Amino acid sequence: MTQIPNPPFEPSQVPPLHLPPLCDTDWPRFEAGWVWLVGAGPGDPGLLTLHGLHALTQADVIVFDALVNPALLDWAPRADKIAMGKRGGVAGSVKQADISEELVALARAGKRVLRLKGGDPFVFGRGGEEAQVLVQNNVPIRVIPGITAGIGGLAYAGIPVTHRDTNTALTFVTGHDARGALAPLDWTALSRGAPVLVVYMGARVAGDLAARLIRADRLASEPVAVVQNATLPDQRVLETTLGRLESDMQSSGIGSPAILCIGPAVLLRQVLDWQGMALGEAPRNLDPLRRP
Repeated sequence: MTQIPNPPFEPSQVPPLHLPPLCDTDWPRFEAGWVWLVGAGPGDPGLLTLHGLHALTQADVIVFDALVNPALLDWAPRADKIAMGKRGGVAGSVKQADISEELVALARAGKRVLRLKGGDPFVFGRGGEEAQVLVQNNVPIRVIPGITAGIGGLAYAGIPVTHRDTNTALTFVTGHDARGALAPLDWTALSRGAPVLVVYMGARVAGDLAARLIRADRLASEPVAVVQNATLPDQRVLETTLGRLESDMQSSGIGSPAILCIGPAVLLRQVLDWQGMALGEAPRNLDPLRRP
């Protein structure tokens, strides 16, 4: 398992970054009474889109979820901030209905409401549910996609989710249901459907997940990566196998929030761990797939 250290330089050594102004003539205007659902990305503030940054500068109120990097809120000094994050399977978490009702009430009060959600709002983020309630209540919406952890978070770990030598299909799946138990899916069909599986919210059910996939004829020796706090300075990556997943997670202490990747694409981290290479580490294996 590796833990990404802080960059080997001080912020004062980094040259200032000059971006073009966000002109009203070039960017959508955030009108009163609207709700914008904005993807905050997987954690690194730099992965927020320019449309997302533009929204932050215009919003009257920001309703943010539990996995949003608080640093993003500093880019919205004039906005009120309301923490309303739902964590699946966590007792005492805010109810989804309460979040949707709050968004409707704020919009009806004439506020420019920014719903800031980790990753992409429409990828296992309940953004579709919230958007549907808003439309049903005649609240106009705009959706600003974000980089989802299943792609961006794994890229920060040096794992490409597609590669011509590993997979031509890819499956994204949520690991647990509303009760926090392993999601009641057809795991046999999922196992056969794609060589690479990317599992959101699977850390707490990793043992059951591995056992179910092995029963569905995935090999116990199949590579698995667990990426905790993806894209953040305290990112941790555990490389293991399906057969050892539960025990290795317990011994390492790695846990939520985490994204899991299962399949041969994990091996490419041995040559594509770009963060490690930036710190002077040599690639462990230039051809981990052992291509002829």
